[in-house]
Amino acid sequence: MELKGFGAAPKPRDSRYGPEDQADLLFRWIQRRDLDQITLVGHSFGGGVALLTALRERAEDVHRICSLVIIAGIAYPQPMPRALQFLGRPLLGPLALRLLPKRRVIRTALRLAYHSAHPVPESFVEAYSAPLLSADARVALSTSASQLRPPSAEALAERYRDLDMPALLIWGREDGVVPLWVGKRLLEDLPDARLEILEGCGHMPQEECPEESLAILGSFLNRDV
Repeated sequence: MELKGFGAAPKPRDSRYGPEDQADLLFRWIQRRDLDQITLVGHSFGGGVALLTALRERAEDVHRICSLVIIAGIAYPQPMPRALQFLGRPLLGPLALRLLPKRRVIRTALRLAYHSAHPVPESFVEAYSAPLLSADARVALSTSASQLRPPSAEALAERYRDLDMPALLIWGREDGVVPLWVGKRLLEDLPDARLEILEGCGHMPQEECPEESLAILGSFLNRDV
């Protein structure tokens, strides 16, 4: 599913785009649809949202999520890239996204996220840049960047030990956005986790190494079959 503010999802200007806000929306969406036995998969920002959604479940004594897959997900306080810091500035971020060529911005961002061994497909540049033609999308992206680090991040991280469901962690060894140390720390903090490290891979395993990532994911999903 697309999180609020991303892709074709609604982009209200309500300033509620932090990971906890997104987790609250996802938790209520799961509840409304009465979903059960869920494997929740999240990448990067979405990985952080998946972790917080699972924490929200445990706090509510709900057990609909039976396993987690975190792909290069945010999880702990870490230095933010300068580009994200700039993007998160309330006026300058949306203005820069409006004035700068959209494809050039996305191409630069993907080159930073991808390992140098993997070319950035132009079709991906086009897909990622298309939503930025909307003013609401530019504001939503800037607001999301400004709220990436929840004020309670450290306290939330201390509760990861409550997430006793099986968890698969997939990381590129050369991830320059959410470094491998995040995955290794999650491996220690989650009670039932396994970490798969992809060599020669950056922040986008599902795009840089799709076949290997899919094989790892399939093995995890079929572990009890």
